Amino acid sequence: MPVRFVYFDLDDTLLDHRRAEARALADVYAAHRAAFAPHPLAHVQATYHTHNAALWRDYAAGRLTREDVQHLRFARTLATLGLTTLDPDALGEHYLARYAEHWSFLDGAATAFHAVADRFPVGLLTNGFAEIQHAKLDRFPDLRDRAQVIVISEEVGYLKPHPKLFEEATRRAGTAPEAILYVGDSYHTDVEGARRAGWQVAWYTTDDRRDEYVFRFHDWHDLLAHLDTFGG
Repeated sequence: MPVRFVYFDLDDTLLDHRRAEARALADVYAAHRAAFAPHPLAHVQATYHTHNAALWRDYAAGRLTREDVQHLRFARTLATLGLTTLDPDALGEHYLARYAEHWSFLDGAATAFHAVADRFPVGLLTNGFAEIQHAKLDRFPDLRDRAQVIVISEEVGYLKPHPKLFEEATRRAGTAPEAILYVGDSYHTDVEGARRAGWQVAWYTTDDRRDEYVFRFHDWHDLLAHLDTFGG
């Protein structure tokens, strides 16, 4: 079926969350180098990422609150590293301040987003804490200005890949689910969530996993060529 509406994921699809996260953690590490000294930066980053990913899974399942996630991701990281002199909540505040300083588009993403928005109605569908995601849109106002629909999971009450979030996004798009294309990087939250909703999917990835029902790309020109087949 022809594409009539295109939703984009935000983090690690349009914006480089992983780079911003890594650099923010490096800033926190540098500010507390003496305390972190027994552990290389890469180990601290990997430990944080492991705990943070697990906490987000529990948050998505409704087992934790956002406050739990914000506290525990540093509390558990410090506990794993055996660091007892640092305040996890103070580190969390420092991290968020530095994280915001490192936001940037992924290479080619801004140009591709505008090219798609010139031809199709577009929207943004993102997980994440609402105030952080709104701050990103304030930093990059073209995203907000060009998006006809912005769906932030926390404001709806469900996280991707929950079907109710995709149902709400479908309603706001005002078109049949099979006419919606979702562009995202996560196989679990984006690809599986969108497919269960009956959407088409463009998976932004270097993963070599094969799925005959999903268009895979990592060069934004390939996505634009894919959309050429639908007109618009």
